[in-house]
Amino acid sequence: MDKYTVLNKVSNPADIKKLNAAELNTLAAEVRSYMTDVVSKNGGHLASSLGSVDVTIALLKCFDLPEDKIIWDVGHQAYGFKILTGRKHAFKTLRQYGGISGFLKRDESKYDAFGAGHTSTSISAAMGFAKARDINKKNNYITAVIGDASVANGMALEAMNHIGSEKTDMLIVIIDNEMSISPTVGALSTHLNKIISGKFYNELRASAKNVIEKIPKIGVPASHVIKHLEEGVKSIFSRGIIFEDLGFMCYGPIDGHDIELLCFAINNMKMIKGPKILHVITKKGKGYEPAEKSPTLFHGIGSFDRETGVPVKSKSASPSYSSVFSEKLVKLASANKKIIAIVAAMIEGTNLTKFKEKFPERFFDVGIAEEHAVTFASGLAAAGFKPVVAVYSTFMQRAYDQIIHDAAMQKLPVIFALDRAGIVGEDGPTHHGAFDIAFMRTVPGMVVMAPSDAAELEKLMQTAAEYNGGPVSIRFPRGESWVLQSKEKKPVKIGQARIIKTGKSLTIVCLGSPLLEVIKAVKAVEKKSRVKIEIIDARFAKPIDVNTIKTSVKKTGKLITIEEGAIEGGFGQALITGLHQAGLDKFESSVMAMPDHFAGQGKMTQVKHDCGLDSAAIEKQIIKMVIKSK
Repeated sequence: MDKYTVLNKVSNPADIKKLNAAELNTLAAEVRSYMTDVVSKNGGHLASSLGSVDVTIALLKCFDLPEDKIIWDVGHQAYGFKILTGRKHAFKTLRQYGGISGFLKRDESKYDAFGAGHTSTSISAAMGFAKARDINKKNNYITAVIGDASVANGMALEAMNHIGSEKTDMLIVIIDNEMSISPTVGALSTHLNKIISGKFYNELRASAKNVIEKIPKIGVPASHVIKHLEEGVKSIFSRGIIFEDLGFMCYGPIDGHDIELLCFAINNMKMIKGPKILHVITKKGKGYEPAEKSPTLFHGIGSFDRETGVPVKSKSASPSYSSVFSEKLVKLASANKKIIAIVAAMIEGTNLTKFKEKFPERFFDVGIAEEHAVTFASGLAAAGFKPVVAVYSTFMQRAYDQIIHDAAMQKLPVIFALDRAGIVGEDGPTHHGAFDIAFMRTVPGMVVMAPSDAAELEKLMQTAAEYNGGPVSIRFPRGESWVLQSKEKKPVKIGQARIIKTGKSLTIVCLGSPLLEVIKAVKAVEKKSRVKIEIIDARFAKPIDVNTIKTSVKKTGKLITIEEGAIEGGFGQALITGLHQAGLDKFESSVMAMPDHFAGQGKMTQVKHDCGLDSAAIEKQIIKMVIKSK
């Protein structure tokens, strides 16, 4: 930290208020440098956070935190905010086990007014803070910060419609890193925005409107004429007219890297009552050339070489599950022209770039709109197509109503491909795919698949593509894949489990990816003792192959179920209920799953250990049930 002359002076937001214009610009450069140093080692969402540093400094300069509230969206742009709000030294532990989160957390800092991890929540939450302030008759400032892609999400637009109708006094800062600065941000635009965000202009605007609307008969039409004339001038420089129709005063776009201009605009807008929008233009990856050139790569990146920007590659030669999914989907689509792929602003994340290139007419990126993605897919399915909705497990939570009402209730053959299912590692509790087994299982007619390795993923995708009885959910984990050698060549039937290994001492039924840990644990136990353990790969969380499992448990009298999902409402509980309903009552059982709390962050091995789902925990449970119980 010794090399940072200005950053070393800043321990909290109050210190920023003491800095002059030159020091503020130096601070921005030093925050970017420090941020890049840490993320190069820890990984994280770098490009967007680099782009938002100047906006962050301006907000902290103009507002008095924590009394004033800054509500961030997602957290992808908030690394600078973390550094400048008392977490400068702790930032080295970003996304690490026991360290600070890559997102916003209320229990991490008094400056994190509202937790975030999923997109498009900041405006709704900020309105909640603003209305609470009004009810309590306080006068603190409330600001929501949101990105240009997130503001197009339905939830953000619903919130803006409500804010406009309520005339809620608050500020929304839209950080736009997609729009070019050059056509709109220059000397004339800067001058215009200083005028339209100023006190004199807005008092004159309000007074003129008030006078004109009191003129008999022609008052309202004349007011509309003046509004349209004003919009005609502003539209040359601004894209905010649609928001003005919702009741907002809109300012910008302005250069999001000009701290002095940002402070000028924000301080003027503080004096204006009602809902306001400040539209700022930023550059993703600002200040770090590799990120500026490849912002998509540096949106969410693992560790990389600080000097070159080249990612540090894994030594494993095994493809990721996302890659296996992508390759198989391309093959299926080549054979079946009815297959369509749909993503929600995650083309690279779901590894479907090749599908997009090969079948552009059958590929749709709907943006950050999971709800729309599901109903759009349901419409395609009703029209005779076979849509595959590729979404991270954690984000599919947002479209639960559409899954039930639009896909399942109509028995439409939509395939939900849930990437990042189970434990995801450093992104932590907002991103673990813990709940899809439970929430998909509850949907009538839903088939819930969980392949245990890469070969099973391909086979179950084939089964899903050929199934037309209703919707299918197929989950697969983050990270590199593995393959268990199997002689089974026949297609997998819906609800069909497979016996991996026979035994008479204990039955272990595994759902999905934990199978590798199960095999390790069983080998370790059998090496030390004479017990013989039967391993069953369930494959399906719904329908469950109760008959196959019942036969095994009836023989062994002991059952362990293992899944990388929430214990409440999960596979294990459902299986035990199913066995009882099938008339099997006398057996000892244990359910191993993610505990009933939100799992933390860290390396996947660390989180699995904390959840009791690594091979050591499984081995311990086997010994407890089979050896110590004797």
